[in-house]
Amino acid sequence: MGRFAIMTMTDAAAERVRDIVAARDGEAAGIRVGVKKGGCAGMEYTIDLASEAKPGEDVIERDGARVFVAPEAVLFLLGTQMDYEQTVLRSGFVFNNPNQTSACGCGESVELRPADPAATQRQPA
Repeated sequence: MGRFAIMTMTDAAAERVRDIVAARDGEAAGIRVGVKKGGCAGMEYTIDLASEAKPGEDVIERDGARVFVAPEAVLFLLGTQMDYEQTVLRSGFVFNNPNQTSACGCGESVELRPADPAATQRQPA
């Protein structure tokens, strides 16, 4: 394949994605991750159920868990590790994103700069 993986998933994230899909009885093939303008820091991650890949989307798979990445989000998500954490206060997906320049205190929105596509060429295959 040789393509640079846009995102990676931890075991915990993959397990949660599989749980979400299983709970939908075949209605969902995975989840879709995107970004939108909003929140106090400028950008928010979006997560939706996905029944299939849309044209131009990248698909990240791990142990049967599928995450579809919206094309407009690719440059903002390059190199990101998607995790899932459960704490006393919150549970949800966490994005460890090297393109993040700052985040708001509530953790719901972030400031992102697009990654340099040339940087992906330097990654080991």
